[in-house]
Amino acid sequence: MTTGAARAAEVVRERLRATRAPAAAIVLGSGLGGLADKIEDVVAVEYADVPGFAIPTVEGHSGRVLSGRLAGRRVLAFAGRFHMYEGHPAETAGLIIRVAHALGANVLLLSNAAGAIRRDLRSGDLMVISDHINLSWRNPLVGPLVPGDERFPDMSQPYDEELRSQLHAAATRLGMTLQEGVYGGLLGPTYETPAEVRMMERLGVDAVGMSTVPEVIVARAMGMRCCAISCITNQAAGISPQPIAHEDVLAVTAVAASAFERLVTEFVRGLDV
Repeated sequence: MTTGAARAAEVVRERLRATRAPAAAIVLGSGLGGLADKIEDVVAVEYADVPGFAIPTVEGHSGRVLSGRLAGRRVLAFAGRFHMYEGHPAETAGLIIRVAHALGANVLLLSNAAGAIRRDLRSGDLMVISDHINLSWRNPLVGPLVPGDERFPDMSQPYDEELRSQLHAAATRLGMTLQEGVYGGLLGPTYETPAEVRMMERLGVDAVGMSTVPEVIVARAMGMRCCAISCITNQAAGISPQPIAHEDVLAVTAVAASAFERLVTEFVRGLDV
């Protein structure tokens, strides 16, 4: 672990009085932070009070670390993330994952808002990520090897097959239908052009966004098991005739938030860790 991550983890552990390893660490993406209100017996610390943590500048990311119980299980939640398009290097985008690992988390559930490229995806759908394509051309592991990391992590299964199955099983118990597909991670902050969307469609990308990939890479380097959910907020440029706006993204996630919260709660309830 880097010195900065170790210091951040020390402060978070002290502030949250985190003495037990969580069943899962959860990263809440744009507009999906309402799950934080479902966590019981919660103790929170502001990102501003954690050394090395940046303050999120994007609406829909409140910037708090929370510890408490969800479905009777101890969880650690990060309400907001660090995006590379905010000017952060890739290693900073993965910092919260290093802190989660230092606090004992072995299971990581990530969430994000994403635009649909695959034609059958609709706004409000929840998509389990089966794989990703890193189109940001950034990797958080570049540089000296961090103690405890694997130098050349295997990425043949970045999103754990068993955890994905557990997400689908949780959805079945709730009577929900989940989509599944490949996520394309771009740098942003511009939305994609129609030509870029056509390229990604040919490459096999099902949904596109501006996060998650560096976090998964860091997690896999440390041996954490990952799964991720995209909330589909819009059809990508060239597929939809309408311009794309962040306000519309947040409006869709607000509608889909209830289903997302029920799914994650049921998933955590069924975790065998």
